[in-house]
Amino acid sequence: MYSPGLHQRSTYKLIDSLLSHDFRRPLDLLISLVHDIVESSNFEMTGGRVWELDVETDTYVLRHQEGEMEFLDMGTRRHVDDFPAMVELATKRTLVTRVDDERGSRGYSLTGVGDLVKRGARPLYPFAIAFTTHDYSEEFAETMIVVGSAATTALRNLHARQREHRLNKDLDQAWELQRGLVPDHSTTFGDYDIYGVSLPESVVGGDYFDYLHPSDDDNDRLGLVVSDAASKGLPAAVQALFVSGALRMAISFQTRITSLIQRLNWLIYDTFPNERFVSLCYCELTTSANGLVLYANAGHCPPIHYIAATGDTELLLPTGGILGIIEEQHFGVENINMRPGDLLVLYTDGITEAQDRAGKLYGEERLKEIISRHHDESPGDLVRRVLDDVQKFSTGGAYSDDKTIIVVRRRPAAH
Repeated sequence: MYSPGLHQRSTYKLIDSLLSHDFRRPLDLLISLVHDIVESSNFEMTGGRVWELDVETDTYVLRHQEGEMEFLDMGTRRHVDDFPAMVELATKRTLVTRVDDERGSRGYSLTGVGDLVKRGARPLYPFAIAFTTHDYSEEFAETMIVVGSAATTALRNLHARQREHRLNKDLDQAWELQRGLVPDHSTTFGDYDIYGVSLPESVVGGDYFDYLHPSDDDNDRLGLVVSDAASKGLPAAVQALFVSGALRMAISFQTRITSLIQRLNWLIYDTFPNERFVSLCYCELTTSANGLVLYANAGHCPPIHYIAATGDTELLLPTGGILGIIEEQHFGVENINMRPGDLLVLYTDGITEAQDRAGKLYGEERLKEIISRHHDESPGDLVRRVLDDVQKFSTGGAYSDDKTIIVVRRRPAAH
C-alpha cells in the first residue's frame, strides 16, 4: 500500500545520497543530480534539464539536458516574459502537468531551486530543473516536490560550507543554545522509566528530543518527542530550536495531538521556505492501567515497541508525511498498549543508517536484536549499549550523522 510518509522519506534519503559528493559550484551539483536521477532505476524519469537565471537580462539559460526531451540548443535563452511558468514557480515551487500528444502520454515537471531572487516586483528562482516521465502519478508529483526541496537544501549547504570559516563564533553560540534545549537524560512517569541521549555529529545538529508535560496541572500524560531536521549544521540547529520552542508553547494549550502536529507542520512550512524537511515522532504516555500510548509519526524512523510477554517487536509506522513538505497535511493518531516489562525505543536515522567501512547500514534488524537481547536492562544501560554498538559498527565508515535515542521501559509488576 502506498504510504506518503514512507515514500517521501525514502525519496529524500535517496536524493540526499546523490547529493553527498563535494561540489564546487551550484551548477555542477544540479547537473550531477539531474544526470543521476535520469540514469537511476529508482526513478522512472526519461529526461531532464537544468535552467539558470541570468539576472542581468531576466532570461533563463539552458545549461544541461539529457534523455528523451524535445531537443534545444545548449545555451538557449528564454526571457521570463515568454516563460510564464518560471514566474509561477515563485508561488508554487513545483509545477507538474500531463502532456498527451502523438508520442503518447507523459508527465512533465518544472521545479525552482535555490533562494528566490527579487527582480522588480517578481521573485524568481536562480535555477530550475525539469523532468519528463512516462509514469504520471501522485508519486511523480510528490517526488518532484521532494527533489526541489532537497536540491535547494543541498545548495544552501554548499554555500554554508564555503563560508564556514566565518561561522565559528555563531556555532559556539548555537551550541550554547542547543545545550540548553536538551532535558535531563533520565526521567520517570508513573511506572515508566525513561532515558534519552542526543549526540550531534558536529558542533551543532538537527536532532532534538524532549519530555513534554501538557500543563502544570495535568499529571496524567507525558509527551515524548524526537525529531530530525534534514539540513545540516547551523541551519539544522536553527530548525531544532524552532521545533523545540513551538512544541513547548503549543503543548500548553493544544490538547489534541492531530491539531498539535498539523499546527507545527504549518509553522515549519511557513517559516522555512527552503529547508522545510523535519521528521518527527510524538508519543504520549498515559497513566491508564492498560499502558495506553498514543502516537503520531510524521515521516520519522518507526519507533520500536518490544513486547515482553512474547519477545516480539512492532514498528510504529508513519501516520503522516514529513513536516513542512506540504502546507495542508493530515496526521493520524494511533495507539499501542505497553504492558509491564515492555520497551519503547525512539531514535533518529543516525542510529540505523550508521555505516561500516563497506557502506553497510547498521539497520533496524540489528537494533531490534540488541533491544531484544538486553530488554531487561535499565533504559540508561540499554541506551549506552546501543550507542556503543553503533560506534563500534561504524568505526571507519564514510557516513555519520547526529544520533538520538530514547528508551522507555514500563517496570515489571512486583511479585
